[in-house]
Amino acid sequence: MNDHLNATAQHKDGEKCGSMGGESFTEEQEALVVKSWNLMKKNAGEWGLKFFIKIFEIAPSAQKLFSFLKDSNVPLEQNPKLKPHAKSVFVMTCEAAVQLRKAGKVVVRDSSLKKIGGVHFQYGVVDEHFEVTKYALLETIKEAVGEMWSAEMKNAWSVAYDQLVVAIKTEMKP
Repeated sequence: MNDHLNATAQHKDGEKCGSMGGESFTEEQEALVVKSWNLMKKNAGEWGLKFFIKIFEIAPSAQKLFSFLKDSNVPLEQNPKLKPHAKSVFVMTCEAAVQLRKAGKVVVRDSSLKKIGGVHFQYGVVDEHFEVTKYALLETIKEAVGEMWSAEMKNAWSVAYDQLVVAIKTEMKP
């Protein structure tokens, strides 16, 4: 599985989508993230579901990390718990990106980073999972924004996502 994850965590141009963590988030990047989030916000449930379906297409074994999917015998799109979960994760990720520059750090609404980190630790989430998730997030945003997508927008979302991951990993302990 890890070989498959590592292979898909590379972009089509061969560039590895590794974490830069400490890179600062510029005003221009913030503007791109805000502009694209404003476009996606009204359909966050649909985009969140597409985001999670992409994750499971890339790494089908990731479904085992979600208790509500383990014994489900309906297609992913019809699982009653997946869409609300996917929407909340997508919204949290996007809103964390939008406020990154203003707050100067990652801030998560409606739950704490400590709780998110603890859950990710408990379920055995590893670096490859974050890489697959990043790739799926970028592909989902690219699809959502259409012609607005650019290398600069991809980079802006990458920096914001990497900073969110660093914040989550800091709290990944029992």
